[in-house]
Amino acid sequence: MSPTDTDALANDLLAYIDASPTPYHAVRETARRLEKAGYRALDERESWTLKPGERVYVTRGDTSIAAFQLGTAPVDRSGFRLVGSHTDSPNLRLKPNAQVSKNGYQQLGVEIYGGVLLHTWTDRDLSLAGRVVVMEGGKPRGHLVDFRRPLLRVPNLAIHLNRTVNSDGLKLNAQEHMVPVLGLESGGAVDLRGLLVQELAKGGVKAEPADILGYDLCLYDLQPSTRSGAHDEFLHAARLDNLASCHSSLTALLTAPPSREATSGVILFDHEEVGSRSAQGAASPFLRTLLERITLAHSDGKPDAFHRAIAQSFLVSADMAHAVHPNYASLHEPKHQPQMGLGPVIKSNVNQSYATDGESWAHFAALCREAGVTAQHFVTRTDLGCGSTIGPITAGQLGIRTVDVGNPMLSMHSIREMACASDVAAMVAVLRRFFA
Repeated sequence: MSPTDTDALANDLLAYIDASPTPYHAVRETARRLEKAGYRALDERESWTLKPGERVYVTRGDTSIAAFQLGTAPVDRSGFRLVGSHTDSPNLRLKPNAQVSKNGYQQLGVEIYGGVLLHTWTDRDLSLAGRVVVMEGGKPRGHLVDFRRPLLRVPNLAIHLNRTVNSDGLKLNAQEHMVPVLGLESGGAVDLRGLLVQELAKGGVKAEPADILGYDLCLYDLQPSTRSGAHDEFLHAARLDNLASCHSSLTALLTAPPSREATSGVILFDHEEVGSRSAQGAASPFLRTLLERITLAHSDGKPDAFHRAIAQSFLVSADMAHAVHPNYASLHEPKHQPQMGLGPVIKSNVNQSYATDGESWAHFAALCREAGVTAQHFVTRTDLGCGSTIGPITAGQLGIRTVDVGNPMLSMHSIREMACASDVAAMVAVLRRFFA
């Protein structure tokens, strides 16, 4: 792959992230790209008629999306080639009764979503985006909003009032210290619902504050994604974990050879950062239901067709990996220290925090070799706990062979994370080979 292609893919990832401040927007941007490539939307409430070679996608809850290109062979003979990732990232989200007035300030109460590095959210220009549900024509209807301007801020405490902060570390209480400032009480009352109505109107939605029935709103850093380094080798962006993997799997699906024997698919789940237990998370029946319905429409119709299809299938669970940190190398397992710029990471854990075993590891390593890419390995230190992914959950739900992989990165779960530009193209190349 040429340097031009590598740069183009890295820049396209940054554009994808900037278009996706929330899981709702990530699904919308993913669907836009799928439709541009000829995919059509399916409705779970309707009966499906599918043909070999057809390209389709399905959304659930507005935050999870799955896309499939049906193969030329029935799935009970060729199986599924699947890549799974997740659309959500740790952040701050508004409480239902969010408005707070305190010491002359107007603020918005937030909940902490996932494992947030809280201190990175202080002193940032924060905006607000997500879904607002409005009563229209006697029925609730959801609309996406994105303020796209500096609206909120979590101000840090001055060092004069916290003299030991540099020696003892910043200690933040999520309830007391992470409440963002919206305005001054002296500036006049600010009504959140009124602000949302104004934002909805920009999208052509006419509503009154009383028409707003509910919302799912996330705070996000307004600073655009960018590149840095002596050779522009680094990427800096919010939500690299795990929109970078969503982008790689989607790009590979859309650019793999058009005619393929096996049915290829990507599944981008919500709620991975909080355990995947939701109607559209990896612990839900969402993927299994889709695969069963595709099998019903694209197999010999025998009762065991689905089980035969799964026995011939493979899942790549793609979620970002920890690169060795130059200032904290001692926290990494000595012989498993992935470096940014050296290719995809195969993640292993014998206690099944990752689903990788020797067979699935070998399968992905062979794909890397065929794509001309070097594979790296990650294992946590034996005296440290290990994070997990959708891999073990999906493998347990389906009984499907699974490998856990991801591109190396730094500052994971920070408001602004760091990865390497060349790794984007490397992962796309391997996943494209997997689909082919």
